[in-house]
Amino acid sequence: MARLRDPHKGCPWDLKQDWHSIVPYTIEEAYEVADAIEQGDFNELKSELGDLLFQVVFYARLGEEQGYFDFADIVDAICEKMIRRHPHVFADTRHEDDAALKAAWEAEKRRERNEKNADSSVLDGVASALPALVRADKLQKRASRVGFDWPDALGAMDKLLEELDEVKQAVEAADREALQDELGDLLFAAVNIARLLGVDAEQALRRGNRNFETRFRAMEKLLEAEGHEDLSMLELQQLEDAWKQVKAGEGASD
Repeated sequence: MARLRDPHKGCPWDLKQDWHSIVPYTIEEAYEVADAIEQGDFNELKSELGDLLFQVVFYARLGEEQGYFDFADIVDAICEKMIRRHPHVFADTRHEDDAALKAAWEAEKRRERNEKNADSSVLDGVASALPALVRADKLQKRASRVGFDWPDALGAMDKLLEELDEVKQAVEAADREALQDELGDLLFAAVNIARLLGVDAEQALRRGNRNFETRFRAMEKLLEAEGHEDLSMLELQQLEDAWKQVKAGEGASD
């Protein structure tokens, strides 16, 4: 990385980069790691983890050039944090059960937040740049720590129906601003249901996207085999019938 960033003999592209310009690449690499895991492609995962590690090295080099920190400082910081947060592993602390362990973990994180900000909130530290579904899940989990939560998923489902009614009202009123707010509340409520059922909302939606893509591609092939080359010329009912045929075929193959 130092060679790539050498002012005289380095790579012109790498020399142009700064803290902000490489953020999109970092996010992209993290998603590619997740995709390799979902695909079960561990050879690809090895490569993608290397790409992600390279992003950390890039930030470390920028930090070293500007006198903030270097790679060793990053490693030392995470080691110190993990040791501090795991006294039951690295020291003599003992907890009666998982609930006590979790309570101690949260107490330590709360202490860390208070050190950084005397006016801290239980919601502090949930990065605003996270994907919206991930951030919704984390915000809900933080709120649940102080008891602000539904007792079970059924209450959250009732809330979803309530939010859906409010979406309908916004549509009927032709209020675009209210519609955006209500759709946001509806999606937030859906994440709540997933969380309370022990399902990761982001992963669930990724799976839904993948299912849709697989089925749509199969529908295209089915209709093309029937002589329909331009799907846009078909009626909606024809597309719907083909879609149902594809889904029925999935059940038959199980």
